[in-house]
Amino acid sequence: MKILLRDCLSRVATIVCLSAAVGVVHAGERTAMPADVPATYLQECASCHIAYPPGALPAASWQRIMSTLDSHYGTDAELDAAPGARIGAWLQRHAGTWKHVSEAPPHDRITRSRWFERRHRKVDAAVWRHDSVKSAANCAACHAGAERGRFDDDDLRFPAGLDARYRGPWND
Repeated sequence: MKILLRDCLSRVATIVCLSAAVGVVHAGERTAMPADVPATYLQECASCHIAYPPGALPAASWQRIMSTLDSHYGTDAELDAAPGARIGAWLQRHAGTWKHVSEAPPHDRITRSRWFERRHRKVDAAVWRHDSVKSAANCAACHAGAERGRFDDDDLRFPAGLDARYRGPWND
């Protein structure tokens, strides 16, 4: 009876550990949008560009971005103190900590980070300048799930009106 109980407990422990591991894989998706997105983040930040997942940049980058909103990449994006503090705290809490995000990219631009450049190295420069794309920061031009923080290769779409000769990266 003791052996049967010990085997049963061992199997239960294994199932619990495997279930927890599966949950971590889904919950820890590096670029996914956290579940607790503040409404002010969507209202303020996503009114000009997609609501970038906080895991795309390290905490130091988010700190600098939030402290220089009066000159946010050429635009005055200043926020009132309370909403700014809530957004800043949320960005810090969910900032990227994985290996490739630990180093701040030049000018705190996601599109200048090593991981972004590596993932997009096959995209021709003409694609970024195309009317339906406009810049590398327009994630939604190619990533159907960008607004939800999903950038899976399975969700890629070819930008509207782009010449077919640039389809290479989408066909890998």
